[in-house]
Amino acid sequence: MSIATIEADQPQINFERRTLLKAAGLAALAGLAACSTVSLPTGEGAGVSSSATATLAGIRASAGLGPLAPDAQLEQAALQQAGYMAQRGRMSHTTGWGKDFASRARDNGIAGAAGENIAEGRFDQRKLFDIWMHSAGHRHNMLDPDFSRFGLAYVRDGRDSSLRYWSLVLGK
Repeated sequence: MSIATIEADQPQINFERRTLLKAAGLAALAGLAACSTVSLPTGEGAGVSSSATATLAGIRASAGLGPLAPDAQLEQAALQQAGYMAQRGRMSHTTGWGKDFASRARDNGIAGAAGENIAEGRFDQRKLFDIWMHSAGHRHNMLDPDFSRFGLAYVRDGRDSSLRYWSLVLGK
């Protein structure tokens, strides 16, 4: 092989290598963009279990059940889920990382039977419980005789302060 041939082939190899590297870089960027999560602004949030104690006691008393005790651990789990929903801008029992309620309960140290009610809307706590009482699944959770504790929390949407994401976590 002559030197002229080597020199002629070299630019071809460099061009192919650069093209390949550019294509790989663009593919990597596209992959990262597809995997990234959009972080939406999240507004204020609060655990509000103490203000819901009387409401839940009344609901359960109408069914012949004892009251539920507010629980800080369950309230923290509720606040975590409400915050997740507000950050994502949608209501869901499953996080973007594929964690369902059972996984999140275990991660929060909640043992035994547990349940979760969630909601999204422009309403106050009184309307929230009214909505849940008119939904068979949500009503069942609140009237489950196996539950003795609860935590209730909300987080406001950061773009619309009148929109709240609610979570009620119930446990033994």
